[in-house]
Amino acid sequence: MTTKKALLATILSASISTLALAQSAAVGAQWLTYNNGLDSQRFSSLKQINTQNATQLGQVCKVQIDGPTSFHGGLIVSDGVIYTATARETVAVNASSCEVIWKYDYQPEDERYGGSSRGVALHNGRVFRGTCDGRLIALDAKNGQLLWKNQIANPALGESTSAAPLAWQNVIYMGIAGSELGVRGRVMAYDAVSGHELWRFNTIPMGNETGAETWTRAGTAKTGGGGIWGAMSLDVSTGELFVSVGNPWPDIDIGYRPGKNLFTNSTVVLDASTGNLKWWYQVSPSDWKDLDLVAAPVLYRVEGGRDLMAIGGKDGYVTVVDRDTKKAVFRTPVTTVEDIYKKPSREGSRMCPGYAGGVEWNGPALDRLNGALITGAVDVCFKVTLGDGTVYKPGEANFGGMVEPAGDATGWVTAIDSLTGAVRWKYHAEKPVVSGITPTAGGVTFAGDLAGNFLVFDSKSGAVLNKMNIGGAMAGGLVTYELGGKQYVAFAAGNISRNAFGDVGLPSVMIMTLNPGAPAKAVGATGASASSGIANGRRLYSQVCASCHGTDGNFIADKKLGTLAKRMDNAAASAVIKNPKSPMPKLYPELINEQSVADVTRFLFEELQH
Repeated sequence: MTTKKALLATILSASISTLALAQSAAVGAQWLTYNNGLDSQRFSSLKQINTQNATQLGQVCKVQIDGPTSFHGGLIVSDGVIYTATARETVAVNASSCEVIWKYDYQPEDERYGGSSRGVALHNGRVFRGTCDGRLIALDAKNGQLLWKNQIANPALGESTSAAPLAWQNVIYMGIAGSELGVRGRVMAYDAVSGHELWRFNTIPMGNETGAETWTRAGTAKTGGGGIWGAMSLDVSTGELFVSVGNPWPDIDIGYRPGKNLFTNSTVVLDASTGNLKWWYQVSPSDWKDLDLVAAPVLYRVEGGRDLMAIGGKDGYVTVVDRDTKKAVFRTPVTTVEDIYKKPSREGSRMCPGYAGGVEWNGPALDRLNGALITGAVDVCFKVTLGDGTVYKPGEANFGGMVEPAGDATGWVTAIDSLTGAVRWKYHAEKPVVSGITPTAGGVTFAGDLAGNFLVFDSKSGAVLNKMNIGGAMAGGLVTYELGGKQYVAFAAGNISRNAFGDVGLPSVMIMTLNPGAPAKAVGATGASASSGIANGRRLYSQVCASCHGTDGNFIADKKLGTLAKRMDNAAASAVIKNPKSPMPKLYPELINEQSVADVTRFLFEELQH
C-alpha cells in the first residue's frame, strides 16, 4: 500500500490537468464534469438565455442512443462534443447537430448484469465509466476505443458499478453499489493511465476501523450495504473527497443489524490522496426507511469564511452542514415529510417520503445569482411491512420485508435560502423531478420531470417561463454550454426504470437553443442492433426489467420471477408484459414489439427459473 500511496503522490504533483486548462480558457462554455465543477454547484455563468427570451427556446435536434432501458446518465460537454451513457452504450454526440461521432457497445462478461448508469467522467482525452457487470473502463475520447478494463466489483455478490466516476489529477474515484443485495460498500481510487487501484475505503467498517462499534450484532457489517450509486464532490483547496453513502442492509429489518450502522446514510469525507477518513456526517442513523444519500453534496463558502456542505437526501430534506463545526446549520423539507413510527411493523406502516421518494441522484444546485439552493424531489408515500425474518443469500435482494406505493407520485422544485434554509419558492410538478437542476447567470433555472416536461424557471421568483413536453421522461443530465457564440441546452430524454412514475420513452439526447430557425432534426437512432431469440430476451430483461426485479428476478418479494413458472404459463406471462398493472410501465407495442415480448418471456422461463 506504501508503494501505491507513493505512486498516487507522484500523480497528484503532476502539471495542471487538461480539465483545469479547459475551465480557465473558456469559463461557462463547456460542461466538463457531472455537476459542472468538482464542488457540484451546477451553476452556469452563461446568460444569453435569460428571463426575457426563455420563451424563444426551441428544439435543434434529437438522437436516440439506445433501445428500451433506463437513462439516468449525466452529460459531459467538451470541445463541441457531448459524452453520455446508458447501462451498455457509451456515445459521443456532436453538441450542435446531434450527429453521433462514435458509439461503444459494451459486451458484458457476466450472464446477469445491471441496468443503469449515472454516467461518465472525462479527463485528459479519456472517457471513464462503470459497466453493467462490475468493471471500470477507459475509452479514447476521440474514437471510443477501449484503452483498459479493470474488474472492480463482484456481480455474484450483488456488487455493481452504476455510479458516476469522478476524475481529478490523473486519478479516477469510483464506488460500489448494491445495498439491497447485502454488499459491503467501498470507494476506490485508480490510476487514470493504467487502471491500477491506488487505495480503497470501506463504507461499512469492521474490525479496528472507525465506526465498527456501531454494528452491534456480530457479522452484520460484512453484508451491511452502504453502496455508492450517485456522484461525488471534491474540494481542490483541501484535497477532500466527499462521498454520499447509501442505506444499510437489510433495508427494513433493523432488528437484524442493531446500531447506528455507520457509514450508511452519511456523507463521508476522505483524504483524496490516501483514502484516509477525515470526518463524516450521518443524516439518518439506524435507518429502516431507505433514507440513503445518493447525490453529490454541494460545497460553497459564504460571508465570514464559513464553508458549508448542502446534502439532498431521500429523507426529503436539504441539510446544510458547517464543515468546520461538523454540525447542521439547517434542515429544510423539499417534499412531503410525515412523522412515522420508530420501528417497522408486520401490519404495515405508511411513510412519506417513500422508498423511491425524496432527493434522488441529482441533488441541489447553487444559484449564485440569488444565493439559493434549488432542488428537485420526488413526492411519493409507501406502505412498508416488516417480514418474518431476514436470511442473507449471496447476490439475492432482500428488503427484510415488503414495500409498495401508497398513492400517486408527483414532484417538487424548491428554492431555499443558502444561508438560512428559508423557502424562497416552490413548484409542484405533475410527476417526480429527478433530472439535473441548472441555474444560470441569465437568471433562469432549467429542470425537467418524469412526465417529460422541460421547464424553465425565473430563478428569483420561481415563475415558469417556459414548459415544453419533449416526449419522454427526463431522468438524467441537463446541461448548458456555448458553441460559436450561441448558448445551447442539452438533456437526457426518455427513461424506463423503477423511477418511471410518469412517461417513459427511448433514451435520447435532445438539444435546444434560442430561435433555432430550421425545423428540429431527428437524427437516426443509434440503439442496440436488432436481434431476436433468448439473447435478445436476456438483454431486454437486464436493460428494462432488472432495475425493478433484480438480476435474479427476486427483488420484489411478492412477485419473484425466479418461481414464475409455478404461478403462470408462458402465454399468461406474455399477457402481463403486454398489459401490466401499475406501477409496471406499459411498453408494448410502442417501445417493444411482439418478438421482444416473446424473447423476454422465453428468457424468464428458460434461464431465470430457480
